[in-house]
Amino acid sequence: MTVFNHPEFAQHERIVFHEDPASGLKAIIAIHNRNLGPAIGGCRMLPYAGDEAALTDVLRLSRGMTYKNAMAGIPYGGGKSVIIGDPSSEKTTALLHAMGDLVETLGGDYITSFDSGTTLDNIRTIGERTRHVGGIVKGAGNASASTAYGVLVAIKAALRHRRGTDQLEGVKIMIQGLGNVGLRLAQLLKDSGAEIFATDTNSVLLANTVEEQGVTPLAPGEIFEIPVDVFSPNALGAVINEETINQLKFGIIAGGANNQLANPEMGELLRKKDILYAPDYVANGGGITELHYQFSGGSEEALKTHLDSIGETLAVIFETADFQGRPTSEVADQLAEERIRVRNSTR
Repeated sequence: MTVFNHPEFAQHERIVFHEDPASGLKAIIAIHNRNLGPAIGGCRMLPYAGDEAALTDVLRLSRGMTYKNAMAGIPYGGGKSVIIGDPSSEKTTALLHAMGDLVETLGGDYITSFDSGTTLDNIRTIGERTRHVGGIVKGAGNASASTAYGVLVAIKAALRHRRGTDQLEGVKIMIQGLGNVGLRLAQLLKDSGAEIFATDTNSVLLANTVEEQGVTPLAPGEIFEIPVDVFSPNALGAVINEETINQLKFGIIAGGANNQLANPEMGELLRKKDILYAPDYVANGGGITELHYQFSGGSEEALKTHLDSIGETLAVIFETADFQGRPTSEVADQLAEERIRVRNSTR
């Protein structure tokens, strides 16, 4: 199979494969679309099962970034990068510098930041070799905080659509994944009075969260056994798939993970099960929006107003989906594509 007939190719503009034997770097950068501006998206480092798995992931993620940026209303296209390797044992300064050199060769067509398996400090190290990095402005906060706040806004918008109120007091919410976003989201929800159930593959992290925030812990395999009001996926993607779709006991899905649906057909199945899905790239657009404000120098007040607009965008998607009898995921895709086409026609 060639890249061009890969099922996730989706008319990508550019895909760069790179290997640097000296540092051990094996990386792929995918630029999906730059109609709205230079491509921006994080750098993920994972011990992928193989090159094919890494390619599939970076293609899906970069396309998702195009849609995310379009729906967030910020002037960037979509891109993503992945490093094939174990971040706990293979991440070195030399490897990160080599990644920075690779990003620099693209001349600003792609701007990177942190993602699963990389940290803000890692991006600072990459930034020692390239100007094209985001999220490292001195004194700026961690963009994951804005992602978590945006997911909170999304959860409230979904509750408002379903119940007529966005009050979280007593609402049962399941959080999958207690990383940068999930941990912050748990605190926000707890502060709002929600009842939190949580799971993470890191048992130590889960135990610490239970102690600090009083959440109810669950083993990863138990998340589909407990009926709750809201399921918030904040780990890796494809959690809604052929195996899990019939196990769901949630009325609402809204989380920070990318590519939550294993394939487009899952959106229609969720609609038929009367589960309200907040399309992931809308719900989790807070982090990339903060990077935009870091670049442009916008105020914290303006950023919060922008993040609150995630709820307004979702309200339009939910209402349109109800009126047309279509999946929310399909409606969101159409809106994003319209925004990309309109900008392209004016260039």
